[in-house]
Amino acid sequence: MLIGEVARRSGVSARMLRHYESLGLVRPTGRTGAGYREYSGEDIRRIFHIESLRSLGLSLREVGRALDDPGFSLPELVDDLIRRTRERIEVETELLTRLRRIGAAEPAGWEDVLQSVALLQALGSKSAGTRQRAALSAIEEVPVPVEALVEAALSESDPNVAGALRWALARSGGGGCALLAEGLGSPVAEVRKRAVQSLAEIPNGESTVLLRDALTNPDLVVRRYAALALGVRGVADAVPTLIDMVVEEAHDVDAADALSALASRPALADQIAAGLVDRLAHGTAESPARLRLAQALADIPGATASRALADLSRDEDRAVALTATYVLGMRAAQ
Repeated sequence: MLIGEVARRSGVSARMLRHYESLGLVRPTGRTGAGYREYSGEDIRRIFHIESLRSLGLSLREVGRALDDPGFSLPELVDDLIRRTRERIEVETELLTRLRRIGAAEPAGWEDVLQSVALLQALGSKSAGTRQRAALSAIEEVPVPVEALVEAALSESDPNVAGALRWALARSGGGGCALLAEGLGSPVAEVRKRAVQSLAEIPNGESTVLLRDALTNPDLVVRRYAALALGVRGVADAVPTLIDMVVEEAHDVDAADALSALASRPALADQIAAGLVDRLAHGTAESPARLRLAQALADIPGATASRALADLSRDEDRAVALTATYVLGMRAAQ
């Protein structure tokens, strides 16, 4: 069979068949009397073998080794092809994500497209300073899809950059709440922490609902950050967790401040005081914990808190007794 007929039947161009011959991949078995290449049935089968291997992603050099080298390892080749394919998919997926984000920004022209690309690249920079500048400009200069901001916020380890990203998310209108909610369920503890911190800075009803749900999150860190944010927002559900934080010395000053803010509502003041007193009644033996409870009671109005402080003024630990006595004196002077 002459080269033109082989090309027609195999779908491989005559030019590519000549290229295969120059590489030694397939050589026509014979020649016609006029000197034209003549392919045998075995030659044609080899051509189809070459095309099949190329369809798997092999280079022509690898195809030649696979067909002719007895020592060629097929399992190693397949593993390598799988690795390369995964890398290619990751690259293409990243490109697809970037294109979707640019589309979501609704660019008016190529200048907007180029600005969006530059900002997205800056958010992924190895330089913390570059990432921080990109986060700060993401709202006022070049709008960035909220998905990109959430992804950056959940992966950012630098505290300054993370703060800038949370600020940008808060300014974006809260559209990232649903994505941040997914972050609360991440198997990675740091991602869960970044998600709840970001939600804490988004001042809307949706974030409050998610933070309230986070009070039952299996992650203790998530529960504590949610309680602090909810305390500032006046949500009474946060009270038990905040009291635990005072006792356990986990952001206890912030927790006491949140309890004080909640206690400004008369209906909650007695509930908070009763919760703090209950922890004393159940034998919080360590004097540092009693001292923190006395300090927390200082800003809780009402008779319940005053009676508890009077009891603590007679505490066996001098520091606790002096603190409670001082607080009682301040309350009496008001």
